[in-house]
Amino acid sequence: MRMILLALLALALAATPAAAGSRVVDRPAAREALASGAGGARAAHSRAAARIRRPTWVSRVVVTEYYPVPERFFVGRRVRAPGLPGLHRIDWLYSARGLTMEGDGVGLDGRRYSIESVGRGGWVDRLGRRSCIGCARGVFWRAGGFYRNSANRLTFPLEAGGWFNGAGRRWVPLPGVSFDTGPSLDLEYYASLAVDPRVIPLGSRVYIPYYAKRKLGNGWFIAEDTGGAIGGRHVDVYRPAPASVDEHGRTLRGQRIYVVPPRR
Repeated sequence: MRMILLALLALALAATPAAAGSRVVDRPAAREALASGAGGARAAHSRAAARIRRPTWVSRVVVTEYYPVPERFFVGRRVRAPGLPGLHRIDWLYSARGLTMEGDGVGLDGRRYSIESVGRGGWVDRLGRRSCIGCARGVFWRAGGFYRNSANRLTFPLEAGGWFNGAGRRWVPLPGVSFDTGPSLDLEYYASLAVDPRVIPLGSRVYIPYYAKRKLGNGWFIAEDTGGAIGGRHVDVYRPAPASVDEHGRTLRGQRIYVVPPRR
């Protein structure tokens, strides 16, 4: 019974937020796309909203939240990872709720860790089939960093013993992946914001009345991060990690925010 409960918890951790149509933030991939001039779905998403060039109120904004993902939320066996000291839970490293998705996390030792390179190959679904963010299958895991079972489906070892989906027969590597100690960006809780820079320029000051009214910071944020699912009139507030994996952060729709772009 304990093994069944652990497997169900692992499925909830990795699969639920990454299902098709749900909020999935692929920050490392977003930075790479911006650096290369690519953008695909993000570019199409932001065409409906013009780039802000002077101080202005913006209506009908979606506000979500993100945080450095805690390793304590995960149940996989601890393994070695390129660039990191010690051992860390495999699903924290490679799943669609983990470090290679969110970009930053807090280890079991309380220290901050981040992704340096997401590697090559993209994503797979919970059966280990190739997929992508926004695809009908959803994403469950990076395209490597897991095992395949006797049916050639994705599985991984659990910290308490046993396997998520049957014993692993073959290890699937993730070429090019590497991690680092410390945060990837110097962000502040309730003061830093992820935006679509095609709409809100990086370096902008952004006022969100909802947070000022609830004394979560002073309501003012700096636009200094990006996200793969942050497109158009959508901003993502950087906040502390919640107490429980069941808490996914706020989703606020129809918000009115004030944007002050940086001076040229």
